Amino acid sequence: MTTADFRDRGIAATDVSLVPFSAHHLPGALKLSQEMRWPYRIEDWAFALQLGQGFVLERDGEVIATAAWFPYGEDCATMGMIIVSGAAQGRGYGARLMDSLLAAAGPRTVLLNSTPEGQILYTRRGFQPAGMVHQHQGNPAGRSEAPPLDVVRPLTSSDFEAVARLDAEATGFQRRPLLGRLLEVGDAQVLLRQGDVAGYVISRLFGRGHVVGPVIAPTPDDAHLLIKAALSRLEGRFVRIDTAADTGLSPWLDSIGLLQISDALTMVRGTMPRSGPSRVFALSNQSLN
Repeated sequence: MTTADFRDRGIAATDVSLVPFSAHHLPGALKLSQEMRWPYRIEDWAFALQLGQGFVLERDGEVIATAAWFPYGEDCATMGMIIVSGAAQGRGYGARLMDSLLAAAGPRTVLLNSTPEGQILYTRRGFQPAGMVHQHQGNPAGRSEAPPLDVVRPLTSSDFEAVARLDAEATGFQRRPLLGRLLEVGDAQVLLRQGDVAGYVISRLFGRGHVVGPVIAPTPDDAHLLIKAALSRLEGRFVRIDTAADTGLSPWLDSIGLLQISDALTMVRGTMPRSGPSRVFALSNQSLN
């Protein structure tokens, strides 16, 4: 019998309960993220819970751990919001939550962005490295000039199908529910090529200020245009952008005052979905991808 088996037996014998993540757990989840110095607002937790599902561990009515997963059709999902309180770490609780998430997700390919502390846990469950995400944030230096309206313009309702098609092409996921909610709460603009929609950007309130993402575009230069368009509406505000290392955007983001402050390892369990030629230049966040 392994150490993990002994831990699971010990957990089962305690007063710690695994229950579905519901709205009444949001204050406890917020408290956990504040303990970890994650900049989530309770609105950010609620937004994620509307799009996904998950589990919490409770002891005497107190939330001591959280985890969530986000299905994108029947083939793919992402996972995140995985937190165990400092006082409860080292007791197998993260493993219990992760096994519950994977059982719920079934045979789907699963993508997540891991802190260094979580990588051993995920590797033991079949996850493999698939890239690196750089987190950039700050108050952009200077003023961003918006591109001309015949290059980047505000999104209209008639653009949704084109945006959904580009998003599926870039991610390999079917994310229509996520896109719908992002468009309800965010400020969206589209990139035009010969009058057709060729990319998009959404910015919204998140954490300490605004997050710019997703950004879907055919080239890095096009991604620059979309990010500039978003920043032109966020003058003087704190901004966060999460971008994969292989997009090449990090040096440019640093140069405009959005400094890289941390990394996350992208990990996948299953077959990475095909994508392209459009690609993801910024995430909506590291849990939703």
